[in-house]
Amino acid sequence: MSVLAKPHAPQETHTVLEMHAVSRDHGAGANLVHALKEISLVVAAGEFVAVMGPSGSGKSTLLTLAGGLDAPTAGRIVVEGADLTTLGRAGLAALRRRSVGYVFQDLNLIPSLTAAENVMLPRELDGVRARQARREAAIALQEVGIPELAERFPDEMSGGQQQRVAIARALAGDRRLVLADEPTGALDSQTGEDVMRILRARCDAGAACLMVTHESRHAAWADRVIFLRDGRMVDATGGRPGPESLLQETR
Repeated sequence: MSVLAKPHAPQETHTVLEMHAVSRDHGAGANLVHALKEISLVVAAGEFVAVMGPSGSGKSTLLTLAGGLDAPTAGRIVVEGADLTTLGRAGLAALRRRSVGYVFQDLNLIPSLTAAENVMLPRELDGVRARQARREAAIALQEVGIPELAERFPDEMSGGQQQRVAIARALAGDRRLVLADEPTGALDSQTGEDVMRILRARCDAGAACLMVTHESRHAAWADRVIFLRDGRMVDATGGRPGPESLLQETR
């Protein structure tokens, strides 16, 4: 691994993500579901925040709202000073491409593109010239420890290598907010720890990271851990030492 940064307290302090009394409802009448209920959260540059809770507690909904992939029923979400509720479709798409990186279990790599081309694609869609996008892709692949795989296709890689390509795609360019939904769920323990080192290092370099996880050992890499239950934030704690005791309280 080329990324071996030791976890430490973030040095930058400006706010990247703000969520103010955010709620998200689905359905209506007898079918009404309160996915999130009045969540307020601030994540600063350089800060790594883990989100834990039982299945159905609203963790993934929190990430999709934070990244502008869905809109809240109530409340405000601000990313890098931009109020998402005031942006149109084009404005939201531009903000996601330029400022937000997504790392999900469903990697969404394009099989017909090489690792470098998969990483380049979002940057090219944002108008970055191909040469610059390829340079940024090479830097991102180096950051996640797989520069030698740049010209390989996804079906020529292991699951762990594909996950690193997906992380490189999320980190390419100046992504100030990284959203990770169970990024280690399908990986062996060693590869999972490598992924956590990569995310931690990017936070230490100044990005903000919001990660959903079921693994307390991975949450221990975070600066803070927040706990959701039935759509509400029920507790929060510092990330180190591990959060096993508070996790028990959310069950």
